[in-house]
This record gives sequence, structure tokens and C-alpha cells, in this order.
Amino acid sequence: MPFPPVEATSGADLSRRRLLASGGAIAAASLVPAPSSARASKAPRAARYQGVVDEGVLAFKGIRYARAARFARAVPEPAQGPLLRAESFGPLCLQRALSDQPQSEDCLFLNVWTPEADARARRAVMVYFHGGAYTTGSVTDPLTHGGRLATQGDVVVVTVNHRLNALGYAWLKPFGARYADSGNLGQLDLVLALQWVRENIAQFGGDPARVMAFGQSGGGAKIATLMAMPAAKGLFHSAATMSGQQVQASGPAHAWARTQAFMAKLGLAPGDVEGLRTLPVERLVEGLDARDPVMGSGPVYFGPVLDMTNLPRHPFWPDAAPQSRAIPMILGNTREETRAFLDPRGPKLQGLDWENLGERLGREIKIDLDPVWVAEQYRTHFPDWSPEQVYYAATTAGRSWPGQVIEADERAKAGATATWVYQLDRPSPVDPLRGAAHTDDIPYVFGTIDAPGSYSGTGPAARALSSAMMRAFTGLAKTGRPGLADWTAYALPERATMVFDETTRLENDPRRWQRELWATALYVQPGS
Repeated sequence: MPFPPVEATSGADLSRRRLLASGGAIAAASLVPAPSSARASKAPRAARYQGVVDEGVLAFKGIRYARAARFARAVPEPAQGPLLRAESFGPLCLQRALSDQPQSEDCLFLNVWTPEADARARRAVMVYFHGGAYTTGSVTDPLTHGGRLATQGDVVVVTVNHRLNALGYAWLKPFGARYADSGNLGQLDLVLALQWVRENIAQFGGDPARVMAFGQSGGGAKIATLMAMPAAKGLFHSAATMSGQQVQASGPAHAWARTQAFMAKLGLAPGDVEGLRTLPVERLVEGLDARDPVMGSGPVYFGPVLDMTNLPRHPFWPDAAPQSRAIPMILGNTREETRAFLDPRGPKLQGLDWENLGERLGREIKIDLDPVWVAEQYRTHFPDWSPEQVYYAATTAGRSWPGQVIEADERAKAGATATWVYQLDRPSPVDPLRGAAHTDDIPYVFGTIDAPGSYSGTGPAARALSSAMMRAFTGLAKTGRPGLADWTAYALPERATMVFDETTRLENDPRRWQRELWATALYVQPGS
């Protein structure tokens, strides 16, 4: 479908005109030729882009890497052309979250932070994919601004926005060959972003032969999926996933059921793909809260689909994809992931006790074990723990953490190039009830511990841990191994794990009892 006209207006209003216009306004700011004034001539430049100085480094924001019509494969942006301003972020993909930020279907923009735009520098490159599952999120969050990481880590940092939710992952192939790539369009956007890095990053001081992909939560899952996609082969040379894993993708039957539920929510007939293709975009956003027909709850899940072409196998089932085995990789999780989205002050924790613990666990765990039996096992093994401690340990270990264990184990079994595993244990000094929760490793790695949304605090312990995690990640980008000399690679049966806490230490299999308990039942990737 054609792109909407660009108008200058606010991005807060989610009406169709204002929503599209707000995204278009930022896109236009990134695309108009730069003025030839004396002031503009002093601004930092790289290739065809004029940037700004940010956090003591050069920043180039809102660089378009591709264009796409709705439900169509994107096409790369030409490398040649007039000088363009790259001074502000491009719009993020349309979604139900982050409604206070400019959003647009036209969202294929990336950002670069670099110590110097000199092709001779050849610094390692770190490309970040954001979290939010495959449905929400953006790299405009101050926690993921790349200035600190670029300057303190002496690397080039790239952050990427791409198509999400139904716009990036709705499975429409049953409607005909025209939609053969649907179900993985968001992933193919990331492939184009990595291709842009390969072809252009030298002009920003980066080394296209040393590209590391890293991502948190959904961003990590996207990387795991790329490691099984032929189109991504050779585009990155190391990887790190932070609380993000993708063992299996969605099968086409489940993906089709979700598309049909989404269309029904929108009031479209089951075969009305033309209506879906031309519907006002804010209506598509309204449909995202449809009930998921597979998981039995809302909102409807959209994610990568096993289409046998773009994604010809599951990423880590029945083993680690052969394509992924030569890529050195860091895998990490936080100790109490679920404290971030099961609010300890909220209704789900009100009145929690030993009598109702099993029933409440049953609402949250994804591995099919009797929750009452699980609660009894934890209470017996950890007699000093409170119901709340068991609740968060069990919901973390019975929900997403097993996916990371499976990925690490399968890499070890396959003889993959070295894998290093970490666990963030340091509790938040800002909010004692938060513990070490989902997303809490982001500011340590980016060096943004003082940014809005960080729970790390800014004291000596936070600074020391940030330095250690930054050295670990940048070391992998630069040399193919973490920049911590005492971090032993993961192997079976030891399962060496770096524990990032007030002091950093290496432990073998630190949650062995919990790992073995949850391994007694089959792990099923949420959403697959």
C-alpha cells in the first residue's frame, strides 16, 4: 500500500491522520537535505549523513535503512544520494504501548554512535535489537542510547527499529504467494539492517568484519531466530542475548489461527485480506488485544513462523541450528525475571500465603507441572523461604529461564564455538522489592545507570558492575570472547555461570535444583 502523506503534527494523538503524520514528521527530519549553512558544515558527518554530538561521541539518528509497504518485504534504501540530516530518532513501529512517542508504519530506521567517523578506525560494531517480545518496544528508550557504550567501550553502537506485531509477523501465506514472506517480515527487516551495517559501517569508523548482535528479551529472541535464518548467515560474528531466547518458532497452523482471531477482532471476514491490507492503521492497532486462540488469553501473539523458506527450522530444537554453531555467544538471564511484570505491590501478590501459592503459580508458569506439587517441592527444599520468594523463583524458573538453559546445553552438545552464561543477581538498591528483575541488566551493559528507568543506582557497586558487564560484552565484540579473563566457557556437566552481583564470581550450575525440577516436564516456547 502507498505511504501516507507527511504532515507535521503531534505524535500523542492516535487518530489515523495524527499518528501517521507524527511518524512522518520525524522521518522527514531524517530525510530532508541538510542546509548548506556555516553552522551545518561544522556538524559531524559520515557518508551522506549529518549528525550531532551526544555523550561525547558522534551520533547519527534516524537513518533510514529500508522502506516497505504493508505486509510486503522491505527493500533497502539506496546508499548514494544527497546529504541528509540524521539528528533525531525515527518513528517506532505502531503498537499499543509507548503511545506518547511518534509511531508509524514507516519505521525502518537505525541509529549510530561512534567515537569517530573515520574509515581507518575499524572499531568493533555492536548492533542492538530491542525487547518487547515481537509486539512492542523501541530503541528510543534512554536506557539503550549508545553514547556511553561507544565511548567507554571504544566501539561503534548501532540500534535498530523494525516492524512489530501484525505488521511484522502476521501469517498471511494462506492468502497466496504474494504474502509468502509474511510471518517473518520483522526478522527480514533486521536482516536488511545488518546488511546496511555490513555495507556502510566502515564510514562511521566500524569494522564490518567484527559485528556483534545483542539484544534484551524479545531482542535476544530475535537474534536466536536469526541464527537459524539463511538470509542472516555471515551478517554478524558474535552474539549476546539478555533474558531472550527462542527455542521454537510458531508453527504455521497456530500462526494462521492467530491471524484469523486478529481479523475477527477487527470485524473482517476470514478471507478479506484486501480489507486487512487497506484498513486504517489505527484499526490494526485496536485489533492487537484480540484473545490468543492458542494460549487462551490476550493479547494475541505474533512472532516468527516456521515457513520453511525464510525460517526452515526451529532455532534450538531439536538441536542448535548448524548455522549458529560457529558464532561465539553470551547467554544471560536475571535471577528473578518476573518481579518486573508481576508487581510485588499489585493484586497478584495481595494475600499470598502457603495455602493459595500453588493456585497462583498455576496462573503464571508456562511449563506444565502441577503447581501445587511445585510449591510443595520448593517449600521442602527451601524451608527458610517465604511464599513470595518461592513465587518469584518458581515463576521465573517455570516460565522463560529454561529456554536459556536449553540453548546453552544444545550449543554445548553440538560442540559450538564457545558459549558463556551469566546470571544477574544484584538486587536493585533503588527498589528493594524489585530484586534482580527483567531488564535490569540493560543499564549495566549500556552504561546508562543514571538514565530514567534504571533500577541500578549510581553508587560504586553499580559503577563497578557496569564496568564489568561492559568489558564482558565489548570484549566479545572485539575478540570473540568476553573481556573478563576469569569467565570460563559453558560446558557440560559443569555449566559454569558468571554471577553478576555486588561482587562478580563464577559458579557451576548455581540453580541446579531448580533446573532439574523444571526439566522433568517438556519446555514449550511461549507463543509457539
